Amino acid sequence: MANPIVIRMGGYGPPTTGFSRAMKLIGDKLVAQFGDRIDVKYAWNIMDLGYKAEEIVWLVESGLLTLGYQSSSYLTDRVPELSFVDMPFVFPDTEKARAAMDGALGKRLTQAIESKTDFRILGWYENGFRHISNKVRTIRTPADLKDIAIRVLPSKIQARTFELLGAKPMIMDLTDAIRMIKNSEIDAQENPLTNTVTYGVHKFHRFHTISNHFYISRPIFLHRPTFDAWPDDLKAAMQKAVNESVAFQRGLHVQEEKDAEAAIRAEGCEIVELDRAQHDAFAKAVQPIYAEARKQLGDELFRLSGI
Repeated sequence: MANPIVIRMGGYGPPTTGFSRAMKLIGDKLVAQFGDRIDVKYAWNIMDLGYKAEEIVWLVESGLLTLGYQSSSYLTDRVPELSFVDMPFVFPDTEKARAAMDGALGKRLTQAIESKTDFRILGWYENGFRHISNKVRTIRTPADLKDIAIRVLPSKIQARTFELLGAKPMIMDLTDAIRMIKNSEIDAQENPLTNTVTYGVHKFHRFHTISNHFYISRPIFLHRPTFDAWPDDLKAAMQKAVNESVAFQRGLHVQEEKDAEAAIRAEGCEIVELDRAQHDAFAKAVQPIYAEARKQLGDELFRLSGI
């Protein structure tokens, strides 16, 4: 075809990650259906191209990329409603978290993003439950976090969470966090085990705690003017491909977490799994954040989440 529709998709991880593989699945599905009507291009890891991970947001919103994904926390400054899913211990397990993001809560958050940005949101990848790693000491209680400098995502609620736990939260982009961890300039970070291993943090942090403190999703967002200008059959096919890629990525994430745990242990690191009483101590320490969030966000999102 003389002038195929160019679709540029980008992320911020190696092509072997579940997110990259899920993105490739989208491209493969579209190419199989549309052939030379489209031209699909990939930028697996924009950090390899000199960008910061956070810059994928403007790369898509400016139209330089057609499709990207990013943790929802990166949009909380523009879409305050997303702060709700940054709260600690909102979801008790993966099943309930997925149901909420695929249901009324996810629809409301999609509506909020699209009303305040130039994105079209087609689905939610699973970044999953996040855990604490550090180079200082074993973490079993909130008191163990006292004065530990920990990198958090760009979210005031996440920063407030770790303030309540006695730590010193430092908001920064992933690119800066990786550099500072390698240079021993910060003590700790929080991430799913998969991310901790993907970015090599386990080679610098000996102590890991399975805290399950946040469950974070990554919206799959497209440049809205580009998407809305596509023919209807391509828009429908993209939505279908994204739906299939979400199911695929979530399945991969479960195994990736198991593989990452094995890699952390193989590195000689310590992994602490909190018992019920220890977990409850963390949840109790952050209770003030719920009243603060209700005051800021209202009751609607609490109701839609089912909590």
